[in-house]
Amino acid sequence: MSTPAVADILLTVTEIATAEIGVPAAELGSDVDLRGVAGVDSVRVLRMVARIERAYDIELDDQDVFGMSTLADVAAVVHKALAEVPA
Repeated sequence: MSTPAVADILLTVTEIATAEIGVPAAELGSDVDLRGVAGVDSVRVLRMVARIERAYDIELDDQDVFGMSTLADVAAVVHKALAEVPA
């Protein structure tokens, strides 16, 4: 199975983020710092990460998770994790 493109991952991540964070996709551009979005707290972000991990059947490295601040960062980390999964 091939690794999905970062753009495809970003679409899925954005859908999950809007559902978990409760902010419209229009307000969550790929380069918006999630820490500056009203109503976004660490619990919501961790729930979002857990849902992303389930969606892709991966476990993200804690160091990577704590280094993410934008949806583009999240998509890149997911892409990296998927590329490391043995075929």
